[in-house]
Amino acid sequence: MLVIFESSVCEDVLHKVFEECTSSSIPTGNPRFLEEKIMLQSRSLTRAGIHLAAAAAFGLAGFTAASAETKWDMPTPYGDSNFHTQNIAAFAEEVKEKTDGSLVIQIHSAGSLFKHPEIKNSVRKGLAPIGEILVSRLSNEDAVFGVDSVPFLAPSYDQAWKLYQASKPALEEKLGEQGLQLLYAVPWPPQGIYAKKEITKGDDLKGLKFRAYNTATERLAQLAGAVPTQVEVPDIPTAFSTGRVEAMITSPSTGANSKAWDFLSHYHDTQAWLPKNMVFVNKGAFDALSDDEKAAVLEAADVAEKRGWEASKVETKTQTQVLVDNGITVVQPSSELIQDLAAIGETMAAEWQEEAGETGQAVLEAYKN
Repeated sequence: MLVIFESSVCEDVLHKVFEECTSSSIPTGNPRFLEEKIMLQSRSLTRAGIHLAAAAAFGLAGFTAASAETKWDMPTPYGDSNFHTQNIAAFAEEVKEKTDGSLVIQIHSAGSLFKHPEIKNSVRKGLAPIGEILVSRLSNEDAVFGVDSVPFLAPSYDQAWKLYQASKPALEEKLGEQGLQLLYAVPWPPQGIYAKKEITKGDDLKGLKFRAYNTATERLAQLAGAVPTQVEVPDIPTAFSTGRVEAMITSPSTGANSKAWDFLSHYHDTQAWLPKNMVFVNKGAFDALSDDEKAAVLEAADVAEKRGWEASKVETKTQTQVLVDNGITVVQPSSELIQDLAAIGETMAAEWQEEAGETGQAVLEAYKN
């Protein structure tokens, strides 16, 4: 027997279904979830209507399964030429290959989707399922996120790796409390001081407008008697050109990418610390993946981390040479400058340990042992 019912009923079912299907709370590409949602909405219909809705559910589920693809939009703070972004591009491509295209990560670089300060909360809220940020940007939330930016605590790659392994459990715990999961972390090259003149001692920084990008650089500027000014990477050239800042501490990579030779003259290779960027994911989005997709993401992340650390070492050498080739005077810091910065580092290390409490103490003990 052919069952006929009003088109308005069909429209009501389909309208509710598509409202549900387009909801951000629904796992992408999950036919069983769609089927259950349609059946739930159909309960208010007649028996004949329920049968038709069930048939539609199976039809839609079959269509979804045939074309299933989960797309993750990924905001990143830096441009496509940055080695962090290039490493992420390789990570995304490997995820796509390992999942046979069932999980595709679309990179939105240079803050084009969300600006750097917005990325963490955007991922936490599910506005984006995955993202990249500078770890120490979160140190105002919890001091443990700033351990890699304590001056001279871990100024070499070997020391930075050891510190990362010592702090990783605490980082994972703190992120987990916010529904986030760490995938991998990669360091920037060691941080050095850029200025429009040679800096021979700590007092030379007094009164200078000093670019800050996290809590640590702001505190360093304060302790040096400089004037800290928050400036994001894309705004560095303009900030120097307009006089908003006169000096900064950052990596050879950022200096070269910003074409520092256009607005300053000296780079002091102080190698103060190696801050890290991390790639992290919304735990709900990760849990919604199939077991095979989860394994693919974790495997690709492990490869990306190893590749990123090696790339950072290469970046240090190549980008320092780029600075030289473009007329920047690369200075080996004087012993007096190193002593002055080390004294600031000791003050900041003590402050960090006090603020980080027992968690910080455990991290330092694990690092030193």
